[in-house]
Amino acid sequence: MVGIATFDSTIHFYNLTKSLQQPPMLVVPDVQDVYAPLQAGLVVSLSECREHLEQLLGNIPSMFQDNRTADSAFGAAVKGAFLALKPTGGKLLVFQSVLPSVGIGALSGREAEGKANAAAGEKEAQKLLQPVDKTLKTMAIDFAEYQVCVDVFLTSQTFVDIASITVVPRTTGGQMYYYYPFSAQMDSAKLYNDLRWNVTRPQGLEAVMRVRCSQGLQVQDYYGNFCRRIPTDVDLPAIDCDKTIMVTFKHDDKFQDGSLCCFQCALLYTTMSGERRIRINTLAISCTSILSNLFRGADLDAQFTYFLKHAAQATPAAPLQQIREQIVNQCVNILYTYRKFCATASSAGQLILPEALKLLPLYTLALTKSIGLRNDGRVDERSYWLTRALSLSTSLAIPLVYPRLFAIHDVLSQDLGEEILPPVLPLSSENLDQAGVFLLEAGEDAFLYTGKSVAPELLHQLFGVHSLNEIYPGQFLLQEYDNDASKKLNDLINKIRRQRCSYLRLHLLRRGEPLENLFLSFLVEDKTSLGLSYVEFLVHVHRQIQNKMS
Repeated sequence: MVGIATFDSTIHFYNLTKSLQQPPMLVVPDVQDVYAPLQAGLVVSLSECREHLEQLLGNIPSMFQDNRTADSAFGAAVKGAFLALKPTGGKLLVFQSVLPSVGIGALSGREAEGKANAAAGEKEAQKLLQPVDKTLKTMAIDFAEYQVCVDVFLTSQTFVDIASITVVPRTTGGQMYYYYPFSAQMDSAKLYNDLRWNVTRPQGLEAVMRVRCSQGLQVQDYYGNFCRRIPTDVDLPAIDCDKTIMVTFKHDDKFQDGSLCCFQCALLYTTMSGERRIRINTLAISCTSILSNLFRGADLDAQFTYFLKHAAQATPAAPLQQIREQIVNQCVNILYTYRKFCATASSAGQLILPEALKLLPLYTLALTKSIGLRNDGRVDERSYWLTRALSLSTSLAIPLVYPRLFAIHDVLSQDLGEEILPPVLPLSSENLDQAGVFLLEAGEDAFLYTGKSVAPELLHQLFGVHSLNEIYPGQFLLQEYDNDASKKLNDLINKIRRQRCSYLRLHLLRRGEPLENLFLSFLVEDKTSLGLSYVEFLVHVHRQIQNKMS
């Protein structure tokens, strides 16, 4: 079943009933006390209304092409669509491009207010990462109760207050998509692919999840996009293959050496074909009193994902300096425990790292320099980063803060297999060759960086130009040209896209553009205004461990 509504400062529903010649528009002007104008006909069976639906989708662009209404009744539109979906539940895909300015949950341009109050310092900036009030949250809890999930696609050029809007997808098990600054030419392929994957990926509806564990343990907290009305259950109006829910446990009793400790996750859900199913995952792990076994079996991705999600959840409410210190202290405590209780006798001047967690200091440093934990980023970008981090899978957690850097000029001379990616370079400016072309991939965005001395011939093969000045800012589209270099670059990007289930948003960096600073901020192994270099950070961690040992 499917329905369509459009909105500006009013809401426009469409009656898709089969017996009508064409879908009439029904306007709801009251955006404070919104209602669904019909009990039936707003959401109808796709097989019955396909002709009407295609006709309406074809007409909408011309119907609104002369519309000059700048106001947006986002909250009222979402509430109205929810009222139409209330009898059945389902998914709501909302497309928004400006700040919601009228009706229920209207917002103001508080980013500008925050800048005006800059004298109040970090406390004022912190407020901008929190929802402005509880209006949208209260609505979202209602949506979750009636099994309506909301996904929001933001195609904006300006501040839209993601911190306030995001409570709707977060509470209803939905997802936020953010395209900034939106360019119809550059972003249409990503928007199309994100939308297509959203409706075709493996997913379930009306889900409820419960996690149980052995005696001696108890569930401590959940992280992710869901609604939790009672302590034992997590409500998920929708669940899909891209979302992760992290569960932490508290250890409150002794276990016998060699005994089994069990964890079970039960998920009751409805398939897209309407079947009610239950999926149960049970994990049994043996207990050990030998600490070195714990470090030997440590999972770096899981450990780091905990750091990331814990920081993302805490950031809107705590000072950034405090959160960065907590992350570093957690890393130091883990390595100190290993040094004290597991490492063989060695010189005090040596930094000893467990094999399974040897990259933990690197990823910890990268997290402290990431977009969400910096003072200098745009508020919406930071809010989106925090939202994304909370529902991200473990495979995408590390690329979010420590992207992959590939030397494209080296890839061109290599013959890689079907799905094999080239070697990854450390994120340091030392690896940037001025005669080379580099691709930096962060899971959702990718940056093509060209050195000052790249041969015009290579630029022509890859991008169809002899100088980057021939490409107008914000108008770059990667194309495949009839030469080996272009085909290999396109193949590499397509391999990454298949890995990520996300259509990478590609940016070509031109010298002196703001994006160049963003690219350089990802080179986390360098010393910058954001923090220490990797070598200096290792020295700092080692010193902290030595202080604890003495």
